[in-house]
Amino acid sequence: MTPPRTPDELHRFGYLGPRGTFTQMALDAWDAAEGREHVPFGSVDAALAALRAGDIDAAMVPIENSVEGGVSATLDALATGDPLVVVGEVLVPITFVLCAREGTTLEEVRAVGTHSHAWAQVRAWMGAHLPDAVYVPTLSTAASATALGAPGEVMFDAGVCAPVAAANEGLTVLASDIGDNRAAVTRFVLVSRPGTLPAPTGADKTTVVLFQKEDHAGGLLELLEQFAVRGVNMTRLESRPTGEAMGSYCFSIDVEGHVLDERVGETLMGLRRVCAEVRFLGSYPRADGGLPGTRPGTSDDDFRAARAWLADLRA
Repeated sequence: MTPPRTPDELHRFGYLGPRGTFTQMALDAWDAAEGREHVPFGSVDAALAALRAGDIDAAMVPIENSVEGGVSATLDALATGDPLVVVGEVLVPITFVLCAREGTTLEEVRAVGTHSHAWAQVRAWMGAHLPDAVYVPTLSTAASATALGAPGEVMFDAGVCAPVAAANEGLTVLASDIGDNRAAVTRFVLVSRPGTLPAPTGADKTTVVLFQKEDHAGGLLELLEQFAVRGVNMTRLESRPTGEAMGSYCFSIDVEGHVLDERVGETLMGLRRVCAEVRFLGSYPRADGGLPGTRPGTSDDDFRAARAWLADLRA
């Protein structure tokens, strides 16, 4: 199948389902156009596998939470396998409710089902109101609501999910706004197969995964210096095990700027020299519209002038 060439040519979108997840909310915010299909998947891996197979044009997946940090399943799936690229991002404020089947009271709740990231964000509330409740992991927050909304036995009495998921399944809300951090936000990214880069907007991000040639003293510093000396600001840095051996890690990094910016391009060339592999995961507009700061000597004009000066010397 021929991959789509621009974001406008994407017509079939996958997302971490079932319906009622925060991921669906992110996709709805990104794509409100009629005539496009939104397909739920049971896991991040399943959504990205379908994308790689050509069954969908793009996938919306969570990548980072302001409380819990990076979403491991997404980071690992993007760092391995056939190349994929991020073409956009969406920020979704996170609000949780505790829901249950009709007739269930808060005092009767002995086990609570939800996604691990959600549980981490309501841990303090649970400790104060349901200290003896057992946590039961589910594939997504909405999956806990779906299980409670279906007939038959389930392994938990209540679920933690978005308000829309509880409403979709006709569940009773036992408690609202139970998140420990009311400013919590999750960042979602729209991923596609490689195609035409989104054009620079001046307020962009670039995502890469870096693999070291060898583990040695100062190895991480050597990588970080490539950004620092060119005035490229990092907005996220996380290490993830490669699975090859104990102590073998790669680094997933977001930076301000676009690959077509001179300082970002020069940085990637520097990284390519010192890394075993640089996996480029795309340049795309920032959801918050934030403009990067530029230190003296690191503007596009500064890099072009330096290159012209060197060309004159060589001539």
